[in-house]
Amino acid sequence: MLNRLLLPLLLAVCIARLWLMPMGSSLWLDETATVFVARNGANHPSLAAAAPQAWKSIYYPVARVFESLFGFSEVSYRIPSVLAMAGAVFLVARLAARLIHPGAAWFAVFACLAVSRVNYCAADARPYALGMLAIAASLILLVHWLDTGGWRWGIGFVGCAALLWQVHLLFWPGYLVFGAYTLARKTRGETPVSWARIGTVFVALGLALTPVLLDAIALHREARAHVIAPPPSWRSLAGALQLNVIAACGGGAWVLKQWRQWPPCPVPQRSAQVLIAAWWLCQPVCLFAYSRITGTTVFLPRYVSLSLPGAALAAVAAAAFWVPASQWKRLAVVVAAGVLTVQGHWSQLWPRHHNSDWRAAARVVNQAAVDPRTPVVCPSPYVEAVPPVWRADYPLPGLLYSHLAVYPVRGQTVLFPFANSAQTDSTVLQLSREILTKSDRFVVYGWEPQVHYWRDWFSAHAEFAGWRLQRLGPFADVDVWVFNAPSSEGRR
Repeated sequence: MLNRLLLPLLLAVCIARLWLMPMGSSLWLDETATVFVARNGANHPSLAAAAPQAWKSIYYPVARVFESLFGFSEVSYRIPSVLAMAGAVFLVARLAARLIHPGAAWFAVFACLAVSRVNYCAADARPYALGMLAIAASLILLVHWLDTGGWRWGIGFVGCAALLWQVHLLFWPGYLVFGAYTLARKTRGETPVSWARIGTVFVALGLALTPVLLDAIALHREARAHVIAPPPSWRSLAGALQLNVIAACGGGAWVLKQWRQWPPCPVPQRSAQVLIAAWWLCQPVCLFAYSRITGTTVFLPRYVSLSLPGAALAAVAAAAFWVPASQWKRLAVVVAAGVLTVQGHWSQLWPRHHNSDWRAAARVVNQAAVDPRTPVVCPSPYVEAVPPVWRADYPLPGLLYSHLAVYPVRGQTVLFPFANSAQTDSTVLQLSREILTKSDRFVVYGWEPQVHYWRDWFSAHAEFAGWRLQRLGPFADVDVWVFNAPSSEGRR
């Protein structure tokens, strides 16, 4: 009953609510960059100054294919991530059945869905779900190869693992997982594969990765120019490790064992524990250490996402110490119910994928800028938008204003930098005097903190004394303000 009906039904409800229903909401900023790169290619001139190597991902051609098949929509751009995450969760279930217990597959599925970031990445038009699929596929091929010694599994592992770094250049810690598990299996005598074959396979993998390594080295040289966060804290590392999900699964199973007096349970093999621990820890720990040591912060939730399926497996392994074979599916129902309760966002009929609504904000800007000559001040939301990369006549379409290419606005766009500085102050003041003061009204549109900064900046200048302010937002973390001149005679 559980296997044939209830568990598949719960999975369908979870996927519909957590993955599919947010798909139609507005793209957020990085997703608009996905659309821009997919349409224009990684060689577009505006990408050259914004870490060009970072856009050389196999993900963007995939996104372009889906737009060509289904046309542009938020849904069409998010379909690849939904499919990739579905594949990743399926493979995690297979790995749980092989490494932990044959009955643990369903529990592993819902443990994945208990990690909120997994659900977020499933509906995100970014490369991270594809990265999770690539590492999960690589690991299951590696397990089969080390189990059987068959060359087809080894060749498949090399081919799949070579794709991982081509999904995102910050996924390099994933290769430590492959090495740690292979070493554990070989040193414990748990594989028929010889050292010579292991060496051959990993040398072949290294050769396949050489071109990507060169791109990663080039990106490293200019990484500081793209830092958007302070060095990570130990608390942020603890949060990235998904300790709440692991504690809930392991602690809950322990409580039930004491209550129900379940018999002793076999624990996963030591080599399986190595794989799970490495997948769970390598990505966040390596990026945390790199960020702290170099001062170049790459420890962001999206970059540590590669470890999320490993965290889910760690939660299953924690529960395995207390759960007998007969209880796995029953407990999977409990986890599924908890996922729907905690992650369902039931206060909203159609949950928003991200705390941004560029689509609605652009619609309101177009309503406010009825006259196509109305100036629309657009500060770039990208940290790279500083001189010399940024300039007042920055050509559009361009990456630094990718949201304008996806959600166009009516009016005369006036491009502002990411932040004001001594280099840009005179330029923006000149733009204000030559364009804004000669209009009856102008709109300030963009990321909320920037809009508020420029609202205050304009209000502090004598040229705009007496102008009336009207707020048309906010739209999550996007905002729109309108400046209206006191009268038509008051034009400068």
